Order: sequence, then structure tokens, then C-alpha cells
Amino acid sequence: MAGDGGGLGRDFGRLWGAYATSAAGTYLALDSLPLIAVLVLDASAAQLSWMAAASGAAGALLAVPLGPWIEFQRKRPLMVRADLVRFLVLLSVPAAYAPGLLTYAQLLAVAVVVAVSDIVFVGAGGAHLRSLVPDRHLVRANSRFETVSWLATAVGPPAGGALVGLLGPVVTVALNAVSYALSALGLRSITAPEPPPPARAAGGSRLRDVAEGWRAIAADRDLRLLFANGVLVNALIMATAPLLLHLMVHDLGFTPLEYGLALGVPCLGGIAGARLSRPLVRRFGERRILLGFGAARVLWLVGLAFVGPGTGGLLVVMAAELGLITCIAVFNPVLVTYRLRRAPQDTVARVLTAWTITSRATIATATALWGVLAGLAGGRTAIAVAGVLLIGTIALLPR
Repeated sequence: MAGDGGGLGRDFGRLWGAYATSAAGTYLALDSLPLIAVLVLDASAAQLSWMAAASGAAGALLAVPLGPWIEFQRKRPLMVRADLVRFLVLLSVPAAYAPGLLTYAQLLAVAVVVAVSDIVFVGAGGAHLRSLVPDRHLVRANSRFETVSWLATAVGPPAGGALVGLLGPVVTVALNAVSYALSALGLRSITAPEPPPPARAAGGSRLRDVAEGWRAIAADRDLRLLFANGVLVNALIMATAPLLLHLMVHDLGFTPLEYGLALGVPCLGGIAGARLSRPLVRRFGERRILLGFGAARVLWLVGLAFVGPGTGGLLVVMAAELGLITCIAVFNPVLVTYRLRRAPQDTVARVLTAWTITSRATIATATALWGVLAGLAGGRTAIAVAGVLLIGTIALLPR
């Protein structure tokens, strides 16, 4: 079953296997750079927020001209190159850590390069999937990606936390680097011929090519609303991530293993949600799932403002994350499929790149603002404000 992608074809199985390998490394190393900043460089909550914000903003800015470039290139080779770049840059962290040369500036530079490579991979990967999998199987394919993502998230952070405790904070970064190299090998094993990329319009301006992804989103009412909703939801959730890490590890004294368990165990809900997504769509339709679970996913974050020490605090985090993740896991495959179908065929990569760039830039801005808010009012208050604003994003869902 795994060899042929569960009925989706052998080449989809290879694509899925490559994704599963890199996802395992990514979630094993989840928050590894912020953890290194805290445990090795004694960074503050504000510094963690600024690191996330600066890397996200710089990555998004550098990626702006990449949309047309991705669109008019063959996608699979770009995905392989993005994997190899991430492999090399992540290996620089243990290489500098071993002789004691690791600095905050290097961590920031690594985060920027990884962010740009992520954007290239996402833009090329979505267009590649649409050409590899028939339209009628897209929800199924995206549900399989969502399932493995949450499985990796469930297992990775606790395992990574244990490895950090046993072997130090850099080992998970090295393992993540290796996962990208293995992913590149898996992608290269795909044998299906890739269709030629769209041809650039004669006389088209480079500026117009860059803006085409945003223009296509703006021209479609549903895409426009889902874009605004998705960007704001992701930004508000991610802006609180460094604050929750600092609150739990620094202020409340949780170990990296406990922090990993608090975020990893609720991801079992993500596995269940991803498996439920396709049957729920069959029963209720895509639009009802987008609206219902789009609203349900934003109700949980505010609960993280009430985390305390000890077992009770872990249970609060797990309960809030379980509700959040389960709803997201149902919602995401439907959103990804709906977006692929509504984007014009010759602008898919640019739509995905524009979406990702805007999301990363907004996350960076929100993370910086919430770092300032945490410095002024405290991490709990900043998390609570984000949770309340998140509920307001329901108004942006397409009805």
C-alpha cells in the first residue's frame, strides 16, 4: 500500500515518502533554533520573538521575486534544490557549535535561508502535486500529507526533547539536515515525466509576473476571504509560539521533554482530524467544512493564557492544543485542495508563493509586535490578546 501511495500511484508514494522523511526531521527539530538560543545563548523572550520575526520577514522579502521564477521552471528539480540548500545550511549549526563558535547572528542567518527555501519548496510542491495527482484524488492526497504531518508532530517534539536532554540541543538540527538530504533522494526517484512549465507571456513585464499571484487571489472572492482569514489565523497562532516556549521552559521550569510532550501528544488529534477530513467532505461538502471547522479552529488559543506549573499546566496546554490541532487537521486538506482547484492553472505556483510570502511576512510582523507586547504586559497577557483577536477572524470566512 505504501509503495503505490495507497492507490494514488507509485510516484505519489515516492513523493509522500520524501515528504514524510523531511516532516519527521522537521518536527523532531521543532523549535530547535529557539531552544538553542535559550539553552546555549540565554536569549530572552523578546529576542526569541525578534529572531522569529526577523527571519520570517527577511525570508518573505527575499522570496517576493521568486514566484514567477518558480512558475516558469520545472518544479521537481526546484524541490530537490530547496532540500539540498536546507541540508547544507542546517549542518552549519552543529559545525559551529562543536568548537564553541555558534552565535545568535548565525542562528538568524540559518533561519532566513531555511525560510526562503521553504517558500520555494511550497510553491513548487503545490504545482507539482496538481500535475501528479488527478483532480478527483486531491482531497485524499492532501489528507495523507496532513496525516503524516500530524503524526510527525505527535512523535517528533517529545523525541526531540528527549534527545536534547540526553545529547544536547544541536543533535536534532543535524538529524533535520539529514532528513532533507533523504527527501531530495526520494524526489529524484520519481519517474513520472513532469509536464512543461507554463510559458511566459510575450511582452509581459517582470513586475506584472511578480504581482500575478496576488492578482489571482484578489480576483476570486472565496480565495480572497480564505487568504485573509488564513494569513491572520496563522500569524496570531505563530506569534504566540515563542511566548509559550519561553513561558513554559523559562518561567514555569518545564523541561524540553515536557514541552515537547505538551505540544506532541495533542497532535494525535491532528491524525484523527486528517483522517476524518475526506469523509466529512463527502457528507457535508467542502464549503460547510471550510466554514464550520474554520470557525472551530480559532476558539482554543485563548486557553493557553492560563497555563500554570506542574501537571495541571501540562494538561491545560494539551487540552487547548488538542482542540486547536484537531480542527486545523480537518480544515487544512480541504483548504489546500479548494485553493488548488480555484487557482488558474498557469498561476498555481505564483498563487501559492504569494500566499506563503504574505503569511510569512504577516507572521513576522505579528511576532515582533507580540514580542513588544510581552515585554510591556507579560507573556500571558500577550497570548490572551492573540486568542481574543483570533476569534474575530471568523468574520472573514466565506459564507
